[in-house]
Amino acid sequence: MTELENKQQFRWNQEKYSINRRRLDIWWFMLTLFTQFWLNGKKWSYRGGYSEEKETARRQRQAVWIRENLFNLGPTFIKIGQLFSTRADLFSAEYVAELAKLQDEVPAFAYEQVKAIIERDFSKPLPKLFHNFTSIPIAAASLGQVHKAQLHSGEEVVVKVQRPGLKQLFTIDLAILKHITHYFHNHPRLRKGRDWTGIYEECCRILWLETDYLNEGQNADTFRRNFRDENWVKVPRIYWRYTSPRVLTLEYMPGIKISHYEKLEAAGLNRKILARLGAKAYLYQLLNSGFFHADPHPGNIAVSTDGALIFYDFGMMGRINANVREKLMDALFGIAQKDAARVVSSLVALDTLSPADDMGPVRRSIQFMLDNFMDKPFEEKSISQISDDLYELIHNQPFLFPATFTFVIRAFLTIEGIGKGLDPDFNFMEVAQPFAMELMTDINGNSETNILNELGRQAIQVSNITLGLPRQINDTMKKLESGDIRVRVRSVESDRLLRRLGMIQMGTNYTILTSALVISAALLFVNGSLLLAIATIMMASVPTWALFCLLRRLNSLDLMF
Repeated sequence: MTELENKQQFRWNQEKYSINRRRLDIWWFMLTLFTQFWLNGKKWSYRGGYSEEKETARRQRQAVWIRENLFNLGPTFIKIGQLFSTRADLFSAEYVAELAKLQDEVPAFAYEQVKAIIERDFSKPLPKLFHNFTSIPIAAASLGQVHKAQLHSGEEVVVKVQRPGLKQLFTIDLAILKHITHYFHNHPRLRKGRDWTGIYEECCRILWLETDYLNEGQNADTFRRNFRDENWVKVPRIYWRYTSPRVLTLEYMPGIKISHYEKLEAAGLNRKILARLGAKAYLYQLLNSGFFHADPHPGNIAVSTDGALIFYDFGMMGRINANVREKLMDALFGIAQKDAARVVSSLVALDTLSPADDMGPVRRSIQFMLDNFMDKPFEEKSISQISDDLYELIHNQPFLFPATFTFVIRAFLTIEGIGKGLDPDFNFMEVAQPFAMELMTDINGNSETNILNELGRQAIQVSNITLGLPRQINDTMKKLESGDIRVRVRSVESDRLLRRLGMIQMGTNYTILTSALVISAALLFVNGSLLLAIATIMMASVPTWALFCLLRRLNSLDLMF
């Protein structure tokens, strides 16, 4: 494919963008998508009649269409699609599974543009910076591309150069997406249980961080320091003298792509050991430093000839703060005890669950999951099985999983997929068990101490409740006697039915009135009173419009419950 064909296929693949054309492309995609989603809920739109199988097949076709159009819309939407592939709390399983396949391998940009960017950023000719610089990139992605080079000191390096016009494209796209976010936020159905403004701000934060190669270089240095005592993980060194916000120069550290199984075997590397090392590396990141690689697809992990893992691309990283660990511990104790109430309170404290007046349905869903989840031994569980159960639980529930948590789930799913490719008998949970047991105990203590601390905490909690109970009962009785407490019983289902019956009665009245006016107009027309017939028809339009609005309110009422 020639460069001209590339530009024709991807209109965004140029330095100067037409803002109006960009708006048209994005809004056309969004309006088409809204129309498809709207039709999904209309049974008359299914050829040959509605069935759940037809709806599932339609959603699968739509998921493929969404992935293809996000790719065609360019870097902003490729990255947002990849971020949304972790948000099963927002989308159903068909869309999440298809978005996970979204790749960002797009056509490379010209060497002349690469040369111009480097020389502009460092105010020096390219030959003065590098002894050799290959004009053909060794890899190209939506945000930039990578060239091999050699410094004048003799070290071999790779130079990552940002795609020209990328920040301008992000600025245009995010401004358009902000208006779409406002629509989502103000829509009575779409906003229910969803913080669209927060999701938009999180996407903006991640996208802008990925355009800053200085930040990526700092992430790589931090990641390397965290593994400085481990010889089975390697990270390329950053050459800061040749690094800018749009240019990143790293140590050339070649390896065998972790998904090239034949090459790994030809090099004499044990695939079973590599599968366990991949899981160990991620558990180490989460439990020791809390700083982890959030995009661990096979293209970002390689294996050296001595069997060490090599990590690349540190633009998207996640961090688990120290104070989250204690709250996670409380949630884990609740899971171990099958105490759904404790799990719910822990999730609220972690800001992953939106508090509501009636938490009963959520608590019952979690209790059902706990009762079924704990039936099998921990090591027999698969990450994909757990995530499927979790996605089924959180979809259409008031869960607000932070991006960090969804990145963890996606990373674990990717690592399990890589592990099973290396070793069909690989089980992530079997490797994770000792790490999970370490998390359940204090790193500086032992399990017996933690159990005693937990028992002591519970004993104090029970004693406080017991001692305070008589006083609370006495206060309540006094308020009842004085009339300060009013007991009000409300049935949500009964309220809905009564409201619906009232609206149906009103709709019947509108229908009768409309019919009477239409019949009157017909009689007047037959008797030659044309003007009176027209006036009567115009009068009939008023109750007709009221009936139409009432039917829409009835439909919205059904969607709310």
